[in-house]
Amino acid sequence: MLTIALLALLCASASANAIQARSSSYNGEYGGGGGERFSHSGNQLEGPITALRVRVNRYYIVGLQVRYGKVWSDYVGGTQGDLEEIFLHPGESVIQVSGKYKYYLRKLVFVTDKGRYLPFGKDTGTSFNAVPLYPNTVLRFISGRAGSLINAIGLHWDVYPSDCSSC
Repeated sequence: MLTIALLALLCASASANAIQARSSSYNGEYGGGGGERFSHSGNQLEGPITALRVRVNRYYIVGLQVRYGKVWSDYVGGTQGDLEEIFLHPGESVIQVSGKYKYYLRKLVFVTDKGRYLPFGKDTGTSFNAVPLYPNTVLRFISGRAGSLINAIGLHWDVYPSDCSSC
């Protein structure tokens, strides 16, 4: 009898999981080898992505920093080059990221759901284009590898946080 009860519970649990909608997906890692691993997975708890800082030089994406809600992530990468900063409008989200790489990241282009195209870096190297796997999902955080330059980037997608009225 206990076996039947456990089997019924297992089937009910499997059925509930099967009908639960999936929303998270991942693209990457785009770039070359090397560098120290980084992840902003904990930063997404501060809220949605609200701004981007990207440091570029003549050839590469040198460094990255992302603002989640009202809190900036740790800066990753090197210090040489020009720092560019772009703020998203309230409620605006990144829905596509494309770019180029060869050994290191060379170009990043963030596209928003408001139709803005935010390019950083140089247009040379192997191309990539990343979009979420599931509908109505947005870029929630980034990960990758960095040293004195950004070696590689990974893109993590999920639903927009519903509890962020102050972001």
